[in-house]
Amino acid sequence: MLKLNAYAKINLALDVLFKRPDGYHEVAMVMQSISLADSVSLTRRRVGIKVSVDIAGLPVDSENLAYRAAALLKQHTQIRQGVHIHLEKKIPLAAGLAGGSADAAAVLKGLNQLWGLNLSLDELSKLAARIGSDVPFCLYNGTMLATGRGEQLADLPPLPHCYVVLGKPSIHVSTAWVYGQYKTSQIEVRPDIAAMRACLDEKSLAGVAGQLANVLESVTIQVYPEIAGIKEVMIKYGALASLMSGSGPTVFGLTDCPDKAGWIADQLKLQGIPQVFVAETVAKVE
Repeated sequence: MLKLNAYAKINLALDVLFKRPDGYHEVAMVMQSISLADSVSLTRRRVGIKVSVDIAGLPVDSENLAYRAAALLKQHTQIRQGVHIHLEKKIPLAAGLAGGSADAAAVLKGLNQLWGLNLSLDELSKLAARIGSDVPFCLYNGTMLATGRGEQLADLPPLPHCYVVLGKPSIHVSTAWVYGQYKTSQIEVRPDIAAMRACLDEKSLAGVAGQLANVLESVTIQVYPEIAGIKEVMIKYGALASLMSGSGPTVFGLTDCPDKAGWIADQLKLQGIPQVFVAETVAKVE
């Protein structure tokens, strides 16, 4: 058996540039992996793919990205071996944290080892892009610039180590719906990715915090004002900055102090936020 961590991600910056002919949106994002992680266990089987999970309501067939990752790798390499994939979920579902994509990336990495395929990370990344836009990033982790529909990646200087407080309200947001409702004309502040990169070059956490921006907040917060409420609580109790991750609804706040991170998390719980986590940033994982 092989056991891997599947790390969640947050978006330090997310800009939507235009709608592409293929139906996807062209984006520019600064993505960061964090220590909140699912555990993915892989056990050899003679044939077939089996997926099991430790929570109710998550599909275990081809609707599950981890299953799709195994099936695609099996098809691509024509290998006959099978696998039992067991997911221990810590990353909330439908949260804007790429939980399903992280699981799929861990399956690709783990099966490459378990099945002795010896594919390079770049080869795995091409397969990952066929599964989902966030899966390639979840293969590499760390701090990266993602363009195209999110699958084109470039290394960035690492974000200085810090603590990440996450609060997810009891709502579910469809990524497709958010992108469908997005209108460029409603955007007041766009991310300045060049300025954020300069702050990363200078190893300035405060500088990066000052550049956090996500244009999809213009859609999600209008319908779900509780997201803005979580941001306000985080700032009130000491976060350097706070932002919605991805298409939401999870909100994160950054701080360089573990005690302050715990204090902010406690305040969110007192406000009745149902899912609250404290994580740390994760550097690139080979």
